[in-house]
Amino acid sequence: MRVLVAPDKFKGSLTAAEVADALAEGITLCRGAVDVPRDGVRVQTLPLADGGDGSVAAAIRAGFTPLPTVVTGPDGQPATSTIAFSETTAVVEVAAVSGLAMLGGRRDATGSTSHGVGDAILTALNAGASRIIIALGGSASTDGGAGMLSALGLRFVTHDGRSMIPTGGSLAEVDHIDVAGLMPLQNVEIVAACDVRNPLLGVDGAASVFAPQKGADEDEVAVLERNLTHLVELLSAAGFSDAENLAGVSGAGSAGGIGFALALLGGDLVSGADLFLDLLDYDTMVSASDLIVTGEGSLDAQTSQGKLIAAVARRAHGRPVIAVAGRSELSHDEAECLGIREVHTLAAMTNIDTRSDAALSRELLRRIGTRIFEDAS
Repeated sequence: MRVLVAPDKFKGSLTAAEVADALAEGITLCRGAVDVPRDGVRVQTLPLADGGDGSVAAAIRAGFTPLPTVVTGPDGQPATSTIAFSETTAVVEVAAVSGLAMLGGRRDATGSTSHGVGDAILTALNAGASRIIIALGGSASTDGGAGMLSALGLRFVTHDGRSMIPTGGSLAEVDHIDVAGLMPLQNVEIVAACDVRNPLLGVDGAASVFAPQKGADEDEVAVLERNLTHLVELLSAAGFSDAENLAGVSGAGSAGGIGFALALLGGDLVSGADLFLDLLDYDTMVSASDLIVTGEGSLDAQTSQGKLIAAVARRAHGRPVIAVAGRSELSHDEAECLGIREVHTLAAMTNIDTRSDAALSRELLRRIGTRIFEDAS
């Protein structure tokens, strides 16, 4: 039996690699006083990501080279991070260079900057990248990507002639934008992994929908909305004639508007799930497997809306798919409609909240792996 174990992370407890390794151990080892490898079973692990945190780690696990970089963090202070690099393709993870988790529990939607994303893109360009994939999940900022554009050479000029690195809260201070120093990107393919469909502005936009999750109160949301509107006007005046139209495209509001700024630079906003399955050569590994085991922290009504697990099942090419989750709200029929034969959950095995207990999560995943082997044998 050839098994491909290809899960996403269990957010809050285990990385995708840790989930994959625990399941693989349960499938391959006959557990006892001394664990003994099972005969007749071969397991390949492929930790996955969909454009959120863990995207760089998934790329590295799949064979990309880690490339250290120093960036301006979301709080404006220097921060050490890593991008993934292979041949001429680089993967930049917003969560790792301008992410909310980098603020150490603080949230500052108006004061955070996306400058670090631009720093990481420059690192990729200096390494020779001609294709840069930006994983847009986990951002701290709501600056419309202005900080990133600043790092790439746009100059944001105040009424008194000063250059500034803008944040969402300070964009009102900008009088005009000087584009003369913009890094030439005509020969670079920019791809943004984006499963958020929100535009930049309006009631469904970056400020209204996502800024509260980053600490913004009602008044700050209103300020951010005005400032993002001002940013679009500034960019239009600076020669980006399509800025207003791009602000309305699906995904422009992702990562606090970084999606909008990347589209402005000619980037493509695409499904993060399918992009990373392609990047990690998922289809090739499926072709060499008899059974697919996937999973993530939670399966619910959103799973079918372009989420990674749905893409894994859709691209299983007729192989049976078993899903493992911390919890699941899907009925048996709903799971079957997604192409999932059966679902195993940690919640069915314990009353303890496993999201805060990594050791227990690992042990339960090992047990589920054993059960999957026994049921398939």
